[in-house]
Amino acid sequence: MKVAAKLEHINQQILETCRKVNRDPNEIKVIAVTKYVSTERAQEAVEAGILNLGENRDEGLLAKWEVLGDKPNWHFIGTLQTRKVKNIIGKVEYIHSLDRLSLAEEINKRAENPVKCLVQVNVSQEESKHGLTPEEAIVFIKQLKSFENIRVEGLMTMAPFTDDENVLRDCFQALRQLRDQIKELHLDYAPCKELSMGMSNDFTIAIEEGATMVRIGTALVGEDD
Repeated sequence: MKVAAKLEHINQQILETCRKVNRDPNEIKVIAVTKYVSTERAQEAVEAGILNLGENRDEGLLAKWEVLGDKPNWHFIGTLQTRKVKNIIGKVEYIHSLDRLSLAEEINKRAENPVKCLVQVNVSQEESKHGLTPEEAIVFIKQLKSFENIRVEGLMTMAPFTDDENVLRDCFQALRQLRDQIKELHLDYAPCKELSMGMSNDFTIAIEEGATMVRIGTALVGEDD
């Protein structure tokens, strides 16, 4: 199926979900996760009207950047090694995986303008996942006050891969509650409005629980034909 047809289907699902919980569908950013597809497929996604592309490795992002440039907004959604910051800075709209001071220091040093960052939180506390605990996240964000090139736009989490809707809802609700706690601190450098959560298998549940960004790979760009 072409990306345009898949996008139409996903937009319909988003519309129906937003109606169900009385949300504005314009609040939702769809990020097409293109890490497993070719540059040609990513280009098809952009031509279908997708504005945001997500990559989890600097090599993949740079290869697609060579062709697509800044036509889409680029989101770095994977674990970012400090030494790789220099490769992507100035090219990405958002970094979804800020999780340690050494990374914040490198971004702050390399950036010429404030970078929109999301702090990665391991809400489910699975050992296989990166990210801070909710308690660590609040302390960490307070430590970023003097970093003039870091702007904490929100939080990101990866939910457990499960069909158990209650587990998913608990995870998404916990991230939303943490986001609300941070917003109440009224930090100029951390407006913390965004919630990046939900993927192909659970994005409608994430939207019901407050997601503003959903990262969709398989259900949107699929795999190369």
